[in-house]
Amino acid sequence: MYGKYCIMAAKDLKFNTKTIHGGQKPDEAYGAVMPPIYQTSTYAQTTPGGHIGYEYSRSANPTRTALEDSLASIECGTYGLAFGSGMAAIDAVLKLLEPGDEVISTNDLYGGSYRIFKRVFEKFGIVFHFVGMQGADAVKEKINSKTKLIWVETPTNPMMNIIDIKAISALTIGNDILLAVDNTFATPYLQQPLNLGVDIVMHSATKYLGGHSDSVVGGLVVKDRDLANRLYFIQNASGAVCGPMDSFLVLRGIKTLHVRMQRHCENGRVIAEYLNNNPKIEKVYWPGFEDHPNHLVAKKQMKDFGGMISFVPKGSTYEEAIKIVEKLRVFTLAESLGGVESLVGHPASMSHASIPKKDRLKSGIVDELIRLSVGIEDIDDLIADLDQAIA
Repeated sequence: MYGKYCIMAAKDLKFNTKTIHGGQKPDEAYGAVMPPIYQTSTYAQTTPGGHIGYEYSRSANPTRTALEDSLASIECGTYGLAFGSGMAAIDAVLKLLEPGDEVISTNDLYGGSYRIFKRVFEKFGIVFHFVGMQGADAVKEKINSKTKLIWVETPTNPMMNIIDIKAISALTIGNDILLAVDNTFATPYLQQPLNLGVDIVMHSATKYLGGHSDSVVGGLVVKDRDLANRLYFIQNASGAVCGPMDSFLVLRGIKTLHVRMQRHCENGRVIAEYLNNNPKIEKVYWPGFEDHPNHLVAKKQMKDFGGMISFVPKGSTYEEAIKIVEKLRVFTLAESLGGVESLVGHPASMSHASIPKKDRLKSGIVDELIRLSVGIEDIDDLIADLDQAIA
């Protein structure tokens, strides 16, 4: 079972308070302020079926329930579900579909999402359309009677494109189409898609929500009870749940999400401007620039512009881009993003290697593109590190 929406998650609480108290209450056994790690697979019953809400930890675990309640609170939802990874959460959403159903998604989404769409679910008869979603018209043209899901990333990974959530939501009204938003890059600190007309919010909680690169967890948040029950059935039947320790770690991370995101945004702004003014850099992708496509949309639906930045060095080749990422010392060359430490990645050979090159290039993911996840270190050290690597 998923946890009930606790009184501490009341909608009148401010966001910074929700990250700490939303959906939470002291442990009933001993009053522990942090929920205990219930490292158990099963629970005693007084009679067959006679239990107090927990019978087997695949179905529910008190530590996971605490995380799920927190996810629901910070995303202004009603029901939260936690999974073993962000991909497991996406897998659950796609299992709502049937053969012949069609999905519309952005054409520059995360490589892992593209892989599960094309190489796993397409063979089961699900049809996927990938379009540029910076304007709603391209989405509208693809909608037909078979369209059952629109999958949105905003900002997109790694091109940092901004998609107008409200405009896409308007296309689903009366059409029996689910709208899901991957909110991993923005986090609920920056934008809250459920308040913009979305049905499902997805998170790779491994990233900013956990925030410390020490756990792998995924999450879904919805408002509709029937949809929550359908997703819960899939979660329980498929069993791709996160363990109690990972649940505890992400719940701990959420409690500092607001203060971490403030620093991610502050550092991100300085680095974006540094790169934009650097004569050795050809192009910088960051939604905070006034000349960024859909910058005004970003200002409207986001609180700030985040710490994710992509850039292309001027006149560089694939080999030269690799040399830059290898020379960085404070930025760590690694998969993932959203931790307190700054990370650098090369999308063409790392996060987006599963996408065919011709499709990557159509979306602007050139071999020279470098992606930064700006951490919360001292900004002078980060700038100095970029300076020496680019030089």
